[in-house]
Amino acid sequence: MGVRDGKHFLHEIDRRRRELWIGGTKLTEHITEHPAFREIARTMAKLYDMQCDPELLEEMTYVSPKTGERVGMSFLQPASYDDLLKRRRMMERWANYSGGFLGRTPDYLNSDIMAMASAHRFFEQGGVKYGENIRNYYEYIRENDLLLTHTLINPQVNRAAPPSKQSDPFIAARIVEKRSDGIVVRGARMLATFPLADEIIVFPSTVLKSTQEDKPYAMAFALPVETKGLKFLCREPMCSDSRLDHPLSFCFDEQDAVVIFDDVFVPEERIFLLEEPERANVLHEATDAVVHMSHQVLIRDVAKTEFMLGVTSLMAESIGIDAYQHVQEKIATIIMYLEAMRALLHSAEREGRVNRWGLFTPEFRYLNVGRNLYPRIYPSMKEIIQKLGASGLIALPTEKDMKREELKGYIDKYFQGRNVDAQERIRLFHLAWDIAGSSFGSRQELYERFFFGDPVRMAGALYNWYDKEPYKRMVREFLERE
Repeated sequence: MGVRDGKHFLHEIDRRRRELWIGGTKLTEHITEHPAFREIARTMAKLYDMQCDPELLEEMTYVSPKTGERVGMSFLQPASYDDLLKRRRMMERWANYSGGFLGRTPDYLNSDIMAMASAHRFFEQGGVKYGENIRNYYEYIRENDLLLTHTLINPQVNRAAPPSKQSDPFIAARIVEKRSDGIVVRGARMLATFPLADEIIVFPSTVLKSTQEDKPYAMAFALPVETKGLKFLCREPMCSDSRLDHPLSFCFDEQDAVVIFDDVFVPEERIFLLEEPERANVLHEATDAVVHMSHQVLIRDVAKTEFMLGVTSLMAESIGIDAYQHVQEKIATIIMYLEAMRALLHSAEREGRVNRWGLFTPEFRYLNVGRNLYPRIYPSMKEIIQKLGASGLIALPTEKDMKREELKGYIDKYFQGRNVDAQERIRLFHLAWDIAGSSFGSRQELYERFFFGDPVRMAGALYNWYDKEPYKRMVREFLERE
């Protein structure tokens, strides 16, 4: 089939009869008509339309080695530095469309499965069939241009105990039955972002112990979202019915869901790893999937930081505070963040090399620093917007106010800026509020803080992974110098 356009994407969402719960309402069909999903579905459809734009075809797609059809560039298994840049240019196009505020565009998990498929020999260690399964699955989603969601975190019931020691061993999703043709899974996982996807991937939860009791929790598989027994329980919607009042949450609320496995059957051909805690713990590192996922994330981080720089610069100019040194220092901080993230991204690409699985892979050292750095700098950028906007972020008329003729004169007079009219300033400050003050903005901050996991544990992993010996040797040689 090859790449699909937005119309086809929307049709497929509505065709799949998933079980999705939101606000106490059960949805099974025509999901794109629901107010909580209507605009985000159309936003994703626009991303798919870019793939079919004749002017963007070479940038967004490549020719499938299997069928000769055009397929999405994010599925490309890079064999060279040029291939890596092709992937980056395509991902930049999607990231820039949302200003980096969409964390689950299709290219994120496409990058994951693309890398895992190249490392099929890793999966074959658990059985030849698992290596074949991951390769077949990669080709299947590539040729059908499917969008994936995923889940890998256990419910937060008692974090002081492993899954097998919870009050109920089936709180965390685990194998309840092994059959000749597959497995049956019971329990729950969080947090599946964008449950409107075509398929869900279940990855091993992190930090599994290598004991007999932990084996049933160590699994990796993929399923269509309409699979019997799968239930998606969504959080409170953060979308808005006004694009002026909430320009980001209006069209970029991706939604997040807890996934319940009510005795879900997983066919054998959809299983990639089974009952191997030790290999489950190193899955993403051993396959270099984490490297290619981090590459996509840093591309999005750069786009988001560029957007934050644009917002703060326009805010300062619009209300005449751009000449103050403390304001310049705040915006210069964002400039420093931007160039640091961009330097990490480009350095990772330039120092990339072909890995043991045959993929040209960015240098993880820079990406690893970037994915540890961004959770620490994003909240400070949000705080800068709050400090620049101050009460102006709160004192804003709504779209309904602006449509009242009797208020027009007052709004035009009292809400204008130094060099912009009231309409433009109000739109800009509503945008700033959606980043720095709304529920959507709070979710974005939480999302960035914990994107790859607990920042403290990630920092510890970076400390233990990073080679510090050359620098310790440098100091020892200095101390021993005559």
